Amino acid sequence: MVLNYIWISFFIIAFLVALAKTFQGDYEIFSLVVNSIFERAELGFKLSLGLTGIMALWLGIMRIGEKGGAINILSRIFAPLFNKLFPEIPKNSKAHGSIIMNISANMLGLDNAATPLGLKAMGDLQKHNPDKTKASNAQILFLVLNTSGLTLIPTSIIALRATAMAENNIIGNPTDIFIPILIATYCSTLAGLIFVSIIQKINLFQKEVLAYLGTATALIVGLIWYLAIHKDQIEIISSIVSGAFIFGFIISFILLGIRSKINIYNEFIEGAKDGFTVAVKIIPYLIAMLCAIGAFTTSGAMLFIINGIESFFSLFLTDTRFVDALPTAIMKPLSGGGARGMMVESWGQNAAQINSFVGRLTSTLQGSTETTFYVLAVYFGSVGIKNTRYAIVAGLFADLVGVIAAIAVAYLFWG
Repeated sequence: MVLNYIWISFFIIAFLVALAKTFQGDYEIFSLVVNSIFERAELGFKLSLGLTGIMALWLGIMRIGEKGGAINILSRIFAPLFNKLFPEIPKNSKAHGSIIMNISANMLGLDNAATPLGLKAMGDLQKHNPDKTKASNAQILFLVLNTSGLTLIPTSIIALRATAMAENNIIGNPTDIFIPILIATYCSTLAGLIFVSIIQKINLFQKEVLAYLGTATALIVGLIWYLAIHKDQIEIISSIVSGAFIFGFIISFILLGIRSKINIYNEFIEGAKDGFTVAVKIIPYLIAMLCAIGAFTTSGAMLFIINGIESFFSLFLTDTRFVDALPTAIMKPLSGGGARGMMVESWGQNAAQINSFVGRLTSTLQGSTETTFYVLAVYFGSVGIKNTRYAIVAGLFADLVGVIAAIAVAYLFWG
């Protein structure tokens, strides 16, 4: 429903702004807006088609990992941590397994698997909820961890960047946003966990929790420290690490498949079929949002908003380049498709700005935040929760920290 209002507003505001400009003597504005709508429709179709091959490849690889037991391995690794974070849930409850499976799927970029696993986890948690219409502490923490989800491989963003670069013969590394997104999502996840833990009085200083969080934090801080003192090598390091990590994942999934004695080739084919389905499903959503955003931007309405935000930040900041990327951050909690459209829009005509500071920052922002309102509506709605308590505030707080972290990391990497 929210997305419906946003989409309609884009067109109505664009029309009103264009009308005002016409009265001011700009007699070509309506033609420019209409041309922009048609151009964005064509762009959305091309991007979606280009996405097909990459999504087929990655979902095929993910299918091998899934059948080979990658998610089960992650589940066993993180079980001690989640037992402490969800004290209200009995240790022998199926909810623990469902939670770990969902978060593991999110970390690996298994979107298709993550949603049904998340709904199952919410249903399992509901069995331990004494008030069936009011969100329990465990359900709120699970939801916040889900919406702030730590991402190891931002599959769809890398795929979109790779497609745009290939379509327009742009030289560059589409995976160079891998480390920034990893750092930003970790900050978001940690912030959401601390926020909820304070309210729920969860002791984060338990040895099991400290062992996991301490190790992860040390690795992230160490990575930031190393990159900070080797700024001249950031692009090279990012390229090597991201490429080696992603290719290493592919090899490890294949090895897991060999160990599990599955038919690796057939499993890849089955997963790749889903890639085509996903890409086709994206077409109408991407075209709808790109057309609305195209009209909104070409009319001058977006520039008016950005100039206003920039004027505010310029009162106390000298570098306000990040402001041009904020529309993506603002849109993401409301609509993943809308934010995706904003991201593509920031890349400019023929993706000429995809490797610019703003182009990379919008890609990082797209991967560092979540469609919080959508996740809350779907997950809580699936079990009949009406009173969400502080879940929205906690989720948005985690998103805000993710946005701030993404901006800071962008200046570190590409500043």
